[in-house]
Amino acid sequence: MRIAFVGKGGSGKTTLAALFTRYLAELDRPVLAIDADINQHLSAALGLGQATAPRPLGADLGWLKDHLRGTNPRIPSAAEMIKTTPPGRGSRLLELSEDDEVLDRYAVRCPGGHSGIRLMVTGEFDSEDIGVSCYHAKTGAVELYLNHLLDGPGECVVVDMTAGADAFASGLFTRFDLTVLVSEPTQRGIGVYRQYLANAAGHRVALRVVGNKVADQADADYLGDQVGSALLTTLGHSAWVRAAERGTPRPLDTLEPANRSALGEVLTALDATERDWGAYHRDTVEFHLRNARAWANQSVGRDLSDQVDPGFVPGTATAGLS
Repeated sequence: MRIAFVGKGGSGKTTLAALFTRYLAELDRPVLAIDADINQHLSAALGLGQATAPRPLGADLGWLKDHLRGTNPRIPSAAEMIKTTPPGRGSRLLELSEDDEVLDRYAVRCPGGHSGIRLMVTGEFDSEDIGVSCYHAKTGAVELYLNHLLDGPGECVVVDMTAGADAFASGLFTRFDLTVLVSEPTQRGIGVYRQYLANAAGHRVALRVVGNKVADQADADYLGDQVGSALLTTLGHSAWVRAAERGTPRPLDTLEPANRSALGEVLTALDATERDWGAYHRDTVEFHLRNARAWANQSVGRDLSDQVDPGFVPGTATAGLS
């Protein structure tokens, strides 16, 4: 299953993504965390230092594209592959397994008691990117990865997304079984929710709200009044979280009971979703054709609609691992 955490900057989405990742690992659920935010803080939130940072996905797109295209005859070279190129027969499909080459190249295990967590990152802007590059070229690597991933039962991918409506600059926002918008009980937090809801309209996005920094019943009532049934649960101010953000996380079983219960509600909602691989792949193809018409055909110098393999659907009998 795949879950994204979104919200305005400062809402606590990275903190909650890290907390939920730790919760999954404590339950012995296979979990991959991906930092797809332009502000790369998930590594620190999971206890990783700079010395153990993973190789960034966004800085190594050539290798990733060449690996994923495999022997797909519709993609003769990595140079003709864009962030939305869908998999087809011959493409190399991926698993969350110990011997997966992509995980071996890009993912690292978190330290200490959280060694069950693997982490990948898109990478930060560097000096060569400033003024000439769009950050979505880096998040496109995550889109490619997810489009080629056959995650299995009980396996979880947790993605910390870019803040606010910036997530809609690519089709990445449709790649999840559940999208959790983290909102403080404020007008600005609710404003981001409404903007996200409007932009997601017409797309298959299962959007729920988790209230964060909820101090009392008045805060909870405000969120309920504003978002209605979209409100999944709430978390209050947390001494556990403050300690973790100072770099001294405590055992997760010392997390405040109400906050721990809220994590359980998020997991219950995630487990209740069921992926329709056919619909998922149709979205993949739709965004690929949009990008092909908008810019990629001209950039690559040919019609990229022929990269679509009719009748191929990942996660079905047409999509054996290669």
